[in-house]
Amino acid sequence: MSVFVVDKRKKPLMPCTEKRARLLLERGRAVVHRRYPFTIRLKARVGGDVQPVRLKLDPGAQTTGVALVREAGDDSDDGQHVLHLAEITHRSKAIRTHMQQRARFRRRRRSANLRYRAKRFDNRRRPKGWLPPSLQSRVDSIATWVRRYRRLAPVSAISLEHVRFDMQAMQNPDISGIAYQQGELAGYEVREYLLEKWERRCAYCGIKDVPLNVEHICPRSRGGSDRVSNLCLACRRCNEAKGARSIEDFLRDKPDVLTRVLAHAKTPLGAAAAINATRWALVDVLRLGGLPLELASGSRTKFNRAKLGVPKQHSLDAACVGHVEALAGWDIPVLCIGCMGRGSYQRTRLTRHGFPRGYVMRQKQVHGFQTGDIVRATVPCGKKAGEHVGRVAVRASGSFNVQTSTAVVQGISWRYCRVLSRGDGYTYHARARCSSQHAPFLPTAKAGGLLEVS
Repeated sequence: MSVFVVDKRKKPLMPCTEKRARLLLERGRAVVHRRYPFTIRLKARVGGDVQPVRLKLDPGAQTTGVALVREAGDDSDDGQHVLHLAEITHRSKAIRTHMQQRARFRRRRRSANLRYRAKRFDNRRRPKGWLPPSLQSRVDSIATWVRRYRRLAPVSAISLEHVRFDMQAMQNPDISGIAYQQGELAGYEVREYLLEKWERRCAYCGIKDVPLNVEHICPRSRGGSDRVSNLCLACRRCNEAKGARSIEDFLRDKPDVLTRVLAHAKTPLGAAAAINATRWALVDVLRLGGLPLELASGSRTKFNRAKLGVPKQHSLDAACVGHVEALAGWDIPVLCIGCMGRGSYQRTRLTRHGFPRGYVMRQKQVHGFQTGDIVRATVPCGKKAGEHVGRVAVRASGSFNVQTSTAVVQGISWRYCRVLSRGDGYTYHARARCSSQHAPFLPTAKAGGLLEVS
């Protein structure tokens, strides 16, 4: 994994190798500027030559893949070289749950045992392009990390997977003159949609990690169509066993499976709806940055990945977005970024019935520490003697809890703690590369889903 480099004035330079970063730190020519993602700052250098770097994004409903690639020059056909891979895990489900809980609290206040408050129904005006908070958080998180990477690397262009599923082309495959139904990309949209919808499992036996075939629930010989509502995935064994039989005849002895398949076939894919709802909002946000923006389809991404022989991962899908002739250096560790939020306005603890049972302290900082900071606690003696690295949960008494990779160490005095990184609303950990288990440079310990950097 390349190490980000900024100059004396915090202007981004080209990322360097792990070995070069280690030598610069050991010789005192650089200092640690940021730990996640790891960045060094040169002490004496100002400015320098940079190469074109492209930031690639593969938005998803749950996880967004990010890739930084160095583009080849005009006099070279070496393709693109991957410098950095990352995956951003969104918190849309948590936000939706919190919004529903807030609605229940308000509903109780209006009607239960408090003063009467007239219902307002649906008289709130929403601006054009309004998105629910659960979807807006996806756009905001991606925009935040685009700005961060632009401060750490000389990004000159952005590539975005814009159209993942073409609903009209899938519902009416007989449309003529549409690019998705012709040429080398024919069928990629429908296959990718079915893989996501059926969770890459056989619809009949539930087996996973085997080759799957597109199966007509109602066979075409019996009048079945090519609509996605009549398609599912089946392994080779189930596909051959069903043949041209009707699904009612094939699953006559499994009524529960028959009910599940028929119900799921009519269910739309929620992830596709979320992506389609936010894709234009994300485009508008990225265009505000002033960089050239390349828009590509999900079928092109899958075609590139199959052509280049790249494994299926969110971050590697991002590296395959857009026009890619060759891709090198993709077998590197991946930085996994989890969106956790910055706390809550709720100042009480609740029982299972929703009634307050306690109060949270008003101030967020205690002795300079805040819940979510990554600390190193060095305890000299006692039962908890040793070094503990992880996220800290502060208390007003000054006795903190440290969440490590294995357990929660309670009752550690603030005097033994030292901040490694301030909490920024995200968690970090590194995932090993695909074909190798070598540990990456600098991250030396995993603690509470996070990495300590030596």
